[in-house]
Amino acid sequence: MRTLDAALMSTTFQLDTSTSRATPTPKPRKRLTVPRIRDHKKDGETKEPLVMLTAYTARQAQLLDAHCDMLLVGDSLGQVIYGLDSTLPVTVEMMINHGAAVVRGSYHSVVVVDMPFGSYEASKEQAFNTASRIMAETGAAAVKLEGGEAMAETVAFLTKRGIPVMGHVGLTPQAVNVLGGYAARGRTQAEHEKIIADGQKLEQAGAFSVVVEGVVEPIAVALTKTLEVPVIGIGASAQCDGQVLVTEDMLGMFERVPRFVKRYNDIAGMIDETVASYAEEVRARSFPSEDQTYQPKK
Repeated sequence: MRTLDAALMSTTFQLDTSTSRATPTPKPRKRLTVPRIRDHKKDGETKEPLVMLTAYTARQAQLLDAHCDMLLVGDSLGQVIYGLDSTLPVTVEMMINHGAAVVRGSYHSVVVVDMPFGSYEASKEQAFNTASRIMAETGAAAVKLEGGEAMAETVAFLTKRGIPVMGHVGLTPQAVNVLGGYAARGRTQAEHEKIIADGQKLEQAGAFSVVVEGVVEPIAVALTKTLEVPVIGIGASAQCDGQVLVTEDMLGMFERVPRFVKRYNDIAGMIDETVASYAEEVRARSFPSEDQTYQPKK
């Protein structure tokens, strides 16, 4: 039987940046836990907002881990990694492969894995089969699913069986065809009331946190004040209990990003300049030089 200390330790492998190979973690390290994330909000207030970013690879997780409380293995990987036009074609196998990589590359953050479209909506039993497989094969701490009141019964079913769930309300990308696009939600009183009710139903069902995406700011503020669990905003409000963004968006990997994204850097531009320098040296035969080749011993 695993001891409590063992359960808190990272048993993953870390990338050795000097060799680009995975090596065992040199010493035990403790992760944040789902209860600690949930308890971060006390008496309806969060003093220091939670930091969450998406991660899809071990190296990316390693770079983000020290700065984040949670890492989300989002189904946005369908667009960011695989070049798909939406999240709908993403498979459970994709999520498991990338989820396992992120767990291996991190030691501090709570890793949450998205459940992809079609893998949980049919029944509570289907959701449990998918979620239990994701957690067993990745080592992640929790799963995330989209939908409010309609998914509350499923969330309760999972949490009662030991699977922590993060909810997701407002703009739900997996329902883009029903919603008619990616426009902000909550511009009518009916939508406002539904989003608040959806969040409440998820909290009552046992969700430890709720993401609210793409809603007009007053709804995000109202939802944050209403729920006792942390509300994580994306395209919502700075008054939420935390924030999440797609890492590639905030790093400037794409020219076009949603309105709610702040581009903190121009990594795409840096890559372009770096590769251009490499290409120029290759064509000029100045790379590799003597420093990058093996010479006969003198």
